[in-house]
Amino acid sequence: MQQRFFLKSILFSILMVLFISCDDDSNEIGANIIGNDNFETGTPEFYDVNAISQITGPVETLDLPVNALGIYKNPVFGTTKASLAVQVLLNTINPSFDDALQPEIESVVLTVPYFSTKLSTNSDGESTYRLDSIYGPSNSKIKLNVFESKYYINDIDPTSPTQDIQRYYSNQNDAFYSVRGDKLNTSGDLSQNEEFVFSAAEIVQPGIPTDETPEPADVRSVPGIKLDLDVNFFRSKILDAPTVKLLNNNVFKEYFRGLYFQVENSGSDDGNLAMLNIKGGKITIRYKQFKTAPTTENPAPGIDHKTLILNLNGKSVGFFQNEMAAPAISDRIALKGGEGSMAVIDLFGPDADNNGVADKLEELRASKWLVNDASLTFYIDNAAMGSTAYEPNRIYLYDINNKRPLVDYYSDQNTPSSKPKYAKSVFGGIIKKTDSRGTYYKLRITNHIRGLIQNADSTNVKLGLVVTENIGDISNKKLKSSLPTYDIKEMPSASVVNPLGTILYGSGENVPIDKRVRLKIYYTKPKQN
Repeated sequence: MQQRFFLKSILFSILMVLFISCDDDSNEIGANIIGNDNFETGTPEFYDVNAISQITGPVETLDLPVNALGIYKNPVFGTTKASLAVQVLLNTINPSFDDALQPEIESVVLTVPYFSTKLSTNSDGESTYRLDSIYGPSNSKIKLNVFESKYYINDIDPTSPTQDIQRYYSNQNDAFYSVRGDKLNTSGDLSQNEEFVFSAAEIVQPGIPTDETPEPADVRSVPGIKLDLDVNFFRSKILDAPTVKLLNNNVFKEYFRGLYFQVENSGSDDGNLAMLNIKGGKITIRYKQFKTAPTTENPAPGIDHKTLILNLNGKSVGFFQNEMAAPAISDRIALKGGEGSMAVIDLFGPDADNNGVADKLEELRASKWLVNDASLTFYIDNAAMGSTAYEPNRIYLYDINNKRPLVDYYSDQNTPSSKPKYAKSVFGGIIKKTDSRGTYYKLRITNHIRGLIQNADSTNVKLGLVVTENIGDISNKKLKSSLPTYDIKEMPSASVVNPLGTILYGSGENVPIDKRVRLKIYYTKPKQN
């Protein structure tokens, strides 16, 4: 008896493994099926949707989680120049410098790490890396200028009677540029300014000498921007600063308002654009001073080598200068991040009787059918995309009316820690490729459609469609001017930080039926006797 029970248990376990391992594109099909002979599932039904592109105009770019810097020439969407400004803060407040010890700056180095993956490390400790989130031809140059910023980034809007937060937008580059201060990356090494390249080489800097280690080993760190900044400027701004200006960061960020990064084309090169965690950057000021004040008896006492760190952890503002807006292509959906474009999706087609509910939705509510699976598939127009090398990895569908994700987003608990950009893969929106070219994006909205059909008081909200950099970021940023047709005042932050774009087939009658975006639903429904 026990042996028979054991064999049955093994057989049941095998069947369960086979069931669970089914393809994720169909793992919801059959959910809520009533298990008797009065119901059946059949071929999917398709429903029209209305999809319209919208140019966003300037967008809020205060304190984005990731900042773009550089030049990206897109054959479809034109050229984008991305600059930024960031507040500089004291890593250690109230530093003091004793004039009697005759402090002297040896070097000032700005570093900002790139997103990268370590590939290997040799026996000498030298590592090789692959850069992530760099867009454009390999090793293409840009002209990079780093200035003192003289534009104060406010916390509170001084014109607001309710003391709202001060907002800054992607089209304010000219305001910051017009009040820029001294250029700080004036090195004779052209790779640090006139011919800058986003390099995958690790950063190597000399160690700090001490009495115990007069010749320290080099210090290695991940690839990033590494610029020698003007020593004379920082001697005046920091070493010679009135003590009160270094007392705390509230005072310091008014005194030294930060850095302004500006980009231009270098010769005939197309340029490159990088996504940066600007708050991970720092300015390292190395200086030396006597251990004790020199005297007649001891005019040359020993030397101490010191370091002062200024971090870039203050507020930041990104700027986009677009040479061409999103293309207007008939019956196509143009999506682009940054100061770009989005789409508005209206499900279930027209409302001919003007009662506020789409006619097809009314029919479905009356039918009492059970929804097993519902999805939208957006096919990429490869011909319109042309030779574009970079395509958005993901698109994001959300509730425009309430500025929040759909219920299917929340119900998807798939969150692989090793690949956070692929989280919520059942909800979807991840690009599917054939021969290295994007083919389509599929989004599953089963629970959203169930709710619309089962609850007569549910509102068939408009849906927004955007490119996304991070599916885990569901925060929003303000548009400088609302989009009047749909009164859209905000858009997802994760779209603002993505520089890429795509052209999708829309829902017009001139779109081939196999490429047209339509709502696809699998049902369980009563048998026809």
